Order: sequence, then C-alpha cells, then structure tokens
Amino acid sequence: MQKLWSVLSFTFTRNDCLTFSRREFFIGLTITWLVGIGRYWDHPNAEWGQYLGLGSVIYIFLLSFFIWIIVYPIRKQHWHYFQIVTFISLVSLPAILYAIPVERFMSLEAARKTNVWFLQIVALWRVALLIVFLKRYAQLNIAETIVATLLPLTLIVASLTVLNLEHAVFDIMAGIREDSGTPYDRAYYFLFALTTASISLLPFLVVSYVFLIYRAYRIRKAIKKT
Repeated sequence: MQKLWSVLSFTFTRNDCLTFSRREFFIGLTITWLVGIGRYWDHPNAEWGQYLGLGSVIYIFLLSFFIWIIVYPIRKQHWHYFQIVTFISLVSLPAILYAIPVERFMSLEAARKTNVWFLQIVALWRVALLIVFLKRYAQLNIAETIVATLLPLTLIVASLTVLNLEHAVFDIMAGIREDSGTPYDRAYYFLFALTTASISLLPFLVVSYVFLIYRAYRIRKAIKKT
C-alpha cells in the first residue's frame, strides 16, 4: 500500500516504478474493478458491463497499451508494459468520487455541478500523475511528455465518439432539455467539450509525434556511429 500512496501523492520515484510487483498490480486491478462498480452503481442507463466494473478494467489495459506503443519509438530505456498498466491501475482510486450518490441528498442543479467538479478533479489529478510518470519513469523531455500524454487520450476519446460507445455524447449534440435532465447532464456537457477538443488537437499531436519519432531515430543513429 505504501507505493499506492506514494503514487497518488506524486512522491513516487523512478525506482518505485521499476520495482512494481504483482502485488501492486493486483491491488491496482482490484481498485479499478471496485471503482468501476461504484462509478455506475446508481446510473439509470448503464450497461451490465459497466455495472460489473468491466468497462473500467478494460479501459486501463487499453490506455496502457496506447501509452506503451506510443512512447516506445521515443523511449529512453526500461519501458515495459507491466509497469505502465500497474501505474495506471493504481491511479484509478481518485475515481471513487464518482460513487458518491450526490443526487440523493442534493438538488438536481447542485448534483449536476458536483458531478462536473468530480470529473474535472479526477481527470486533472490522473493526467498530472501520468505527466509525472512519463517524466520520471520514461525520462521524456517536456515536448515528448506533452505529446505522449495527450495523444493516447485524444485517440481514445475520438475512437469512442466514432464508435458511439458513449451515447451521452450524441445526446448532447441533439440537445438535452432542462426539464428532462438528470444529475449527469452537466458531466456529459463536459465530456462533449473534451471530445471536441480532442478531435481538434489530434492532427497537431500526430504531426508532432512523427517529428519526435524522426528526431529520436536520428539521435540513436548518431549514438551508434560514435
């Protein structure tokens, strides 16, 4: 549990990441599963897979794969999938905020605002942790860290939109009326804004990524010659 708290408090070191064990992995996997159940336990329109927490578990493996494959061409050293998925699973804990049934003891408007705040807090916390992870464990520079952080996230968000896996995105596009809303509506507006930003940023991130790969290739080639 010590590594869990060091990760969440930003005090983890590169050596902590290098020495992640199966114990930390199963702790993170359990946390992800329980948080996934809590995220949707009172959601009126969730799928069975979401109620069972399977969506959250699948997500950490998918996100970790994207991060692994994207960073691989620009990696410095010691870049392993196991360390990545263990870290991603451990940072699932802040999402426990989603399990708080605020609509049970707040007005509809207050619940909407609170859900948006929860989304923003969890998203910023986890993205900040990913940035620190890429800086310390992968030893990327600032430009590489920015691209390696945003590219997998924007790819996932854009893919979910194209595949229509989050129906709320299209509900927002069609317009949700105030009198037929739910406590999740404002959170869906936030998700829609995130989707729009992701699709807009994606071409610039891809171009930047190609440049970083080329530069990393040139650097490795120059090192081999010396």
